[in-house]
Amino acid sequence: MEPNIQNKLSEMEAKLDAIYISTEKTRRYFQIVMWVTIAMIVLPFIGLLFAIPIFINIYTSTLNGLM
Repeated sequence: MEPNIQNKLSEMEAKLDAIYISTEKTRRYFQIVMWVTIAMIVLPFIGLLFAIPIFINIYTSTLNGLM
């Protein structure tokens, strides 16, 4: 192979490696954002599934005491 072509191929390989590293960092960032978003939406929803019935029970028992 000509030295010029070999140099260009090695430059392209280095650039491809840099692109791969960059895309893996981006993928990891999006994955972390996805898990944080799920945690910020799903966990409070599960908490409300337990808190609302307890609140309704306390509220109705207070009303029963007044009547």
